[in-house]
Amino acid sequence: MKQYFITGTDTEVGKTYVTCHLLKAAESAQKTSLGYKPISAGCEKVGNDWVNEDASEIQQSSSIKLPISTINPITFVPPIAPHIAAKEAGVTLTSEAVVEGLVRLQQETPDLLLMEGAGGWRLPLTDTLFLSDVVSDLKMDVILVVGMKLGCLNHALLTAQAIQNDGLNIVGWVANDITGCMSRYDDNLATLKNVMPAPLLLEVPFSSAPSTEALQTAIQKLC
Repeated sequence: MKQYFITGTDTEVGKTYVTCHLLKAAESAQKTSLGYKPISAGCEKVGNDWVNEDASEIQQSSSIKLPISTINPITFVPPIAPHIAAKEAGVTLTSEAVVEGLVRLQQETPDLLLMEGAGGWRLPLTDTLFLSDVVSDLKMDVILVVGMKLGCLNHALLTAQAIQNDGLNIVGWVANDITGCMSRYDDNLATLKNVMPAPLLLEVPFSSAPSTEALQTAIQKLC
């Protein structure tokens, strides 16, 4: 089993879009896949469950089908920072709760297990605990999703530096064209290829899926 933590340079950079494509590509390569989104906000009541849209997409993209409450065990209604939502709900977010959910999914022994964060790398769980602390304790390899837009060079390099300073390995980064109109896109992509401390794993074009060949190449590197 190969497992990775997927983070982004910020919120709204397409982490879930990338996660889902990798999960589906793994299944196409005859490998079992399972996604895990431990914490989410902005949930709505569906039946007996509180459902986050991103978590639902991850559930549907996984080849191993599990209840949404297993894929996404920690949920909050307000679409705000999880640690603030937790305070308002009288809940304390702990590393144990995150790890417990991961261990549950590990018992399914998928070929590829992707744990997706919320927001960027340094996501607060409490005033003193960050999700990155949990990932560091787990010693998980990291996939970094870069939202290709003005300012992404700085955000990508600072995030990569923070991940490495936490003692973790970045197995690759993903260039996700989230606007379709970034000025000098090719030049910025070339710069990132030269300065990022990890190889480009996948390039995601604006408003369309990566090529099947590119996805299968990425899966071969990950699995």
